[in-house]
Amino acid sequence: MKSQIGFFLIGAALTLGSCAEKQEKLSLNWATFNIRMDTPADSMNSWQYRKDGVADFIKKQDIDIVGMQEVLHHQLLDLKERLPEYTEVGVGREDGATKGEYAPLFFKKDKFEVLDSNTFWLSQYPDSVGFIGWDGACTRIATWAKLKDKKTGKVFMAVNTHFDHVGVEARNKGALLIIDKIKEIVRDKPAVLTGDFNVNNQSEAYKTITHNPFVLKDAFKIAEERSGADHTFHDYGRIDKSECEMIDFIFVTSQIDVDKVFIPEEPLRKDSIQYLSDHNPQVANIEF
Repeated sequence: MKSQIGFFLIGAALTLGSCAEKQEKLSLNWATFNIRMDTPADSMNSWQYRKDGVADFIKKQDIDIVGMQEVLHHQLLDLKERLPEYTEVGVGREDGATKGEYAPLFFKKDKFEVLDSNTFWLSQYPDSVGFIGWDGACTRIATWAKLKDKKTGKVFMAVNTHFDHVGVEARNKGALLIIDKIKEIVRDKPAVLTGDFNVNNQSEAYKTITHNPFVLKDAFKIAEERSGADHTFHDYGRIDKSECEMIDFIFVTSQIDVDKVFIPEEPLRKDSIQYLSDHNPQVANIEF
């Protein structure tokens, strides 16, 4: 009898321990950030004057995972040098290696294990490197990583993209392709989609993402607390604030709660003319 009671107590303890582990929540700071490609046309806003500020912002915000856009290869190297505690996945969109803009994911190397990762092209042929899809004007990509949190063991997916600035069909079909990839790769596990979508929340592409049967929610809209700006693109302050739009979004699956969203007002200091980028980054504190 004592033996049976002992086995029962051990079994109950193991069950309670298992339940506690499953109920443990993972809280992350997640960001989307179009860092603006390096071009001499930006003059005093060119990358050489902004790269330290971009890296410092990521560190000061204690960002766990960030999806970036418009990252050229030398910019990627600059960021890797300044963010040694992070690792990254991603390739150049023109050749699947180092040519053209990346849409990389940076994440803290000590917190996450990469289970799988890849880049696909937003086109009728997702595995065709450099292929321009549908009515798009440029080659467009999405980079993803299936990650495991080392502490909790939770598995989730990060996807980062940069939609076409011209093609309406390219944006809509690209959105559907990304949704299909999420369902294929992680099924019902949590997923976060970041990106510069080149349209606001009244667009067809936004509605395709948020009104699809596989719903992705806009983190900014569902956040319990919002602070800072209500827009992302400002063209280095050249656009009047009343006309600035939110075109950079963080979308989350239904398992994810959003505690806070922060969009810094640019420039960060009132006495400065120095900008991080022509886009504001968006940072969300999420939990699942």
